Amino acid sequence: MQEIDLRSDTVTRPTDAMREAMAGAELGDDVFGDDPSVIGLEIMAAEMLGMEAALFAPSGTQTNLIALLTHCARGDEYIVGQQAHTYLFEGGGGAVLGSIQPQPIDQEPDGSLDLGRVEALIKPDDYHFARTRLLCLENTTWGKILPIEYLEQARKFTNEHGLMLHLDGARIFNAAVASGVPVTGITGYFDSVSVCLSKGLGAPVGSLLLGDKDFIRQGKRWRKMLGGGMRQSGLLAAAGIYALENHVDRLAEDHENANLMAQGLGVIPGVEVDPVQTNMVLASIPEESLTGVVEYMRERNILLMGASGGKVRLVTHLDIARGAIETVVDAFKGYLS
Repeated sequence: MQEIDLRSDTVTRPTDAMREAMAGAELGDDVFGDDPSVIGLEIMAAEMLGMEAALFAPSGTQTNLIALLTHCARGDEYIVGQQAHTYLFEGGGGAVLGSIQPQPIDQEPDGSLDLGRVEALIKPDDYHFARTRLLCLENTTWGKILPIEYLEQARKFTNEHGLMLHLDGARIFNAAVASGVPVTGITGYFDSVSVCLSKGLGAPVGSLLLGDKDFIRQGKRWRKMLGGGMRQSGLLAAAGIYALENHVDRLAEDHENANLMAQGLGVIPGVEVDPVQTNMVLASIPEESLTGVVEYMRERNILLMGASGGKVRLVTHLDIARGAIETVVDAFKGYLS
């Protein structure tokens, strides 16, 4: 039985066509600034996302860290969601490597940050306190889309309070496709945006950081310092180009599959499924059934992340075919019966 890997959309393999694009990539030395495929990817991404410039880096952890280091100096502070990647899942890089203080705040059910609570956390201009410089948002977060009206409010809020606004947009194209808005309708509210190529877009490696030209010029220095200066990285950039050209619109298929899975799981007695907006299904199952679910599914070639907070997360992606959805639903029916 073919493996069905629902742990994350990071597990995708390059398609045959993407491998061909990588094999035929024109190469140079990106540290010297002359790899044509990297240059092409950065120009393409900046145009697609409506930003002045872009920087190709090995990972989203690095692009988010570069953004923190570029926006903030030692002793500065950024305000961020308690469950956001830039705070919780990226090794504390801003604090460890930049001496930047995180000020985490609980997120709302839709992934947003209550701007009234954010305002209360902005430090006064007093040398007793860290200097609040940056607000970080994430879109999508837990598969949920931040509303455009909220982005408008956040931009107005940061302008009024003299803060910069960064978006961890690892899955920003999922948000755009599901919302039916151009991706520039999201990025236009932010000073900087991080975009992952190796999640739903299906590239094997790589993320992009976008901002104005001066921001990216400074970011390139931080990338070098962090060990992100790669040489013939056009091999990887070619995969990113292919993904941007061919895998954006098809994200709608992943969203459809996630909705089908949610519908199937939702009729199983004892299962409650959160509303699905993009490619993530969060299902609550009876507490006494949580312990063995991962092993049970693994025995049936279905891979899941460990249950967290009483919920199982299932993520659809380009390697999950429509036919796999029924297999997964049937496996849950068997387990919970």
